[in-house]
Amino acid sequence: MKNLSYFIQKTIVIILLTGPLAACGNTKPSSSKPGKFSTATGMRFNQEGGFQVTPFKKQAVGPSMVFIEGGTTTIGVFGEDIKNSPKKRVTVTSFYLKETEVTNIEWQEYLHDLKENYSDEEYKAALPNEQVWVSDLGHNDPYVYNYSREPGFYFYPVVGVSWTQAKKYCDWLTEKLNAQQADKSQSAQNLQDPGNQNAEDTEDKTAAMGYRLPTEAEWEYAALAMVGTQDLDFVQSTQRVYPWGDGLSLRGKEDEWKGKYLANFKRSPGNYKGLPGESNSSAPTTPVYHYPANDFGLYDMGGNVSEWVSDIYRPISFQDLDDFNPIRRDDTLDPERDYDQNNSLINNRARVYKGASWKDCAHWAKVGTRRFLDQDSSTATIGFRYAMSSMGGDE
Repeated sequence: MKNLSYFIQKTIVIILLTGPLAACGNTKPSSSKPGKFSTATGMRFNQEGGFQVTPFKKQAVGPSMVFIEGGTTTIGVFGEDIKNSPKKRVTVTSFYLKETEVTNIEWQEYLHDLKENYSDEEYKAALPNEQVWVSDLGHNDPYVYNYSREPGFYFYPVVGVSWTQAKKYCDWLTEKLNAQQADKSQSAQNLQDPGNQNAEDTEDKTAAMGYRLPTEAEWEYAALAMVGTQDLDFVQSTQRVYPWGDGLSLRGKEDEWKGKYLANFKRSPGNYKGLPGESNSSAPTTPVYHYPANDFGLYDMGGNVSEWVSDIYRPISFQDLDDFNPIRRDDTLDPERDYDQNNSLINNRARVYKGASWKDCAHWAKVGTRRFLDQDSSTATIGFRYAMSSMGGDE
């Protein structure tokens, strides 16, 4: 009896240890195929009262989002503005970024939903400031009344929105995407189990990560798009100043863009558009797909409108930040400086915006340049695009 009991115990141990291996064969577990057994204890997953494991599914992201594979690069200004943004090598992890700036038609869709389903206060708070076009010494009246809503301007970048308004748009978009994913999950569950109407049981495990404004480091990394320009020792074979090409050229070198400007910026005093025939735009801004994309497939990273990013502003910001996914959050002050929050423009309401606009000279198209504005202010030259973190997955 003693030998029989020992044999049974030994057999159980062998089954527990070899069961997972037999089930997996030579397949290594992964996020999308974690297997049926724990690689630590050998216990079976998803048993009643046991540890529940949900395989990873492709991350839910909305349309027009471009996957930006992370890596290391040097951010900051290459050139004369070293006091404002000194160079620093950092690593940015993978994320998604909208391929264009948010457009007027997308903002109008947002306003429509707020008007139909939210309070009047929320709707009014989201209206773009059309007065940003007003100029005492310029005839901009057509843009004041038509730019944000006229169908001819649907695919032009929205302007007159503050950092705060842009952030709330990201929150709204997150809510909409998560609701869509929940509906899909509920429908799939109902097909599998028509009698199950328990919302908790049908919670979508692939619900979208939140949309948000990109960090300054993410924006620069995506704008530079240094794809395939580094060797194995991380030595740059080329260095970009603008979101296109190499060196300081502002014009294309091949195809239909040969000899033409590659972004919408002010060429010289009084020269916004060039000679007749050079531009098909009916406004200072241009349609978001007009100019060529950079090597990541992102449009207008070097012109059209400047763009809000999430960071609060500090001079020489990169100098004291982490070199892994750097960001300057709210209430993060420079450790060696005690700014007077009441009497300085540099406070926790000062938000960074990046890139050149239609009203800026080419200097501001340099990826490392940076400016700031109060988070509740808006202009006719600042818009935004949104980002989303990438949440792992299989190699």
